[in-house]
Amino acid sequence: MIFRPVKGEREASIPLNRARWPVATMARLLGVSTSGYYAWLVREPSRQSRSDAQLLTRIRTLHASSRGTYGAPRIHAQLAREGVHVGRKRVARLMRIADLRGASRRRWPHTTRQRARARRAPDLVRRHFNAEGPNILWVADATYIPTTEGFLYLAVVLDVFSRRIVGWAMSNHLYTELMLRALDMALQQRRHEGVILHTDQGSQYTSIAFGRRCREAGVQPSMGTAGDAYDNAMCESFFGTLE
Repeated sequence: MIFRPVKGEREASIPLNRARWPVATMARLLGVSTSGYYAWLVREPSRQSRSDAQLLTRIRTLHASSRGTYGAPRIHAQLAREGVHVGRKRVARLMRIADLRGASRRRWPHTTRQRARARRAPDLVRRHFNAEGPNILWVADATYIPTTEGFLYLAVVLDVFSRRIVGWAMSNHLYTELMLRALDMALQQRRHEGVILHTDQGSQYTSIAFGRRCREAGVQPSMGTAGDAYDNAMCESFFGTLE
């Protein structure tokens, strides 16, 4: 099942990530029209949103006065001492929207997990990300998109020659099924016999199911060095801009 933030939360997720990705791209991925997003921006705020804005102003002040060390629990406790009685979940939600974190490092999800005894494909690319035509070399990877409801995961397959995404899928999990859906889209849309598919050594790509799908489709798996972003630089570059 594909994860979507609820209406209103989707729009609120866009300003949170504007520094990383274009508005039009985020709107499309979250199922929001660009015009609908801008209409949401100028809509008269509700009583709840005005209350949230006032509370967030105080939260920002407390966070700044703690030199960025206070997380939601400590800010919630300080608000209670000041006589401001609000739920801790509400404080945490507003801090997520404002991208405020405490001193303890936030645990971001890992998109690459290796299996100790996984069968890894050879590196057929060796960082030479060049192709003389389409459907000769594809690269695949996954990333996460933070939203106010949690993390949304995006798996893609990119054609090296055209620099275009030929397959993609989104969900609220990082199981092999997500990567298979992205691969299936690419297989359905493009000629793929003999194409090289370069990935990292994540457990999803070294799984039996993913390897079987590649063999059935006549795709040649290729894998870079474990934990080295440069070995899948093209996907890393795409995720850096999401253009």
